[in-house]
Amino acid sequence: MIAAPDRTPLSRDFFDRPVLEVAPDLLGRTLVRRTPDGPIELRLTEVEAYDGANDPGSHAFRGQTARNTVMFGPPGHVYVYFTYGMWHCMNFVCGPPGQASGVLLRAGEITEGAELARKRRLSARYDKELAKGPARLATALGVDRALDGADACGPPDSPFTILRGTPVPADQVRKGPRTGVSGDGAVHPWRFWVADDPTVSPYRAHTPRRRST
Repeated sequence: MIAAPDRTPLSRDFFDRPVLEVAPDLLGRTLVRRTPDGPIELRLTEVEAYDGANDPGSHAFRGQTARNTVMFGPPGHVYVYFTYGMWHCMNFVCGPPGQASGVLLRAGEITEGAELARKRRLSARYDKELAKGPARLATALGVDRALDGADACGPPDSPFTILRGTPVPADQVRKGPRTGVSGDGAVHPWRFWVADDPTVSPYRAHTPRRRST
């Protein structure tokens, strides 16, 4: 018998670590998104790490701005940014305040509330596509800039909670270059995903229009 995912919330200490430790450790965890219409739950299957001032691919590489302020705050908070003038992407802040590292949530499997996600993702042909890619994930969960700064380690009625879930064994974790990152940041193999999972998004190299977290 397969054990049910652990529903113990992760503490802030989980996120108060180097981003390259947190990112692969998020795979298999359960993200709970509470909405006025009901909860949606997602098993994380793909993430990318961004290391602030040490990472040319990060929004925080050149310092703090009005847009990225949440990244410089306490770990366990949500950083949401707007891209291409039409899509939102969701990240978790990691490490101590001031270091501005974060994990971009790239893909996941909707395990509860799929009917709500389908209403937001009408173009998805199959449920495995509901959160296949960072913009699709944010859309399926109803995430926008109004949720920037939300505390995923806060009270039970917070918009987000991360549960322990079922961590992915190390031999099932794959890593490679991040999607759409150019220049010096492109050489980092800081994208992590669950091997052979159908919800993982396809890899795409850099295009001039895209910039990551």
